[in-house]
Amino acid sequence: MAGGTIIRAAASEDLDAFFAYLNDHLRDNGSGATALFMPMARTASRFGPERESAFRSATATALGQPGWRRLWLALDAQGGIAGHIDLRARPEGASTHRALLGMGVHRDARKQGLGARLIDVAAAWAGGEAGLDWIDLEVLSVNLPARQLYARCGFVQTGEIADMFRIDGEALAYTFMSRKVRAL
Repeated sequence: MAGGTIIRAAASEDLDAFFAYLNDHLRDNGSGATALFMPMARTASRFGPERESAFRSATATALGQPGWRRLWLALDAQGGIAGHIDLRARPEGASTHRALLGMGVHRDARKQGLGARLIDVAAAWAGGEAGLDWIDLEVLSVNLPARQLYARCGFVQTGEIADMFRIDGEALAYTFMSRKVRAL
């Protein structure tokens, strides 16, 4: 699936399909052999209307303004969403040179190189058009496949908080990673 995908910036008219894809994607959170990848209970893994509204607002916010967000979609040959990546403003006002990363790949497109391609697109935009210096991310420490992908793509672990979350009776750590995308 991943070989025939195109990656492009999302437009506002893509968001309804994106939210449907995202809710399907979240059904995999901690199910079967898939690691828990979002800090939410397995039975509550969904992207609700309040989060959708905030996401829509953030994608319409100008780059450099507090709360901005940009989204890219990987589309398969039929136009279905095979994966996504987004960058968003950090909440700290003095961190406008950094962005936070979020991403996911559809269950049928995993382990085919699409995640690395998505990261390359977002990193090129961040270090170029956006003029950012760093991309940061936060990942559940139990999500070893994601952590390995991020390390292969140049992210370095900068910290970890043990027992950050208690989800479904399990104590989970949170790993922090960063990648420099532009030289000073």
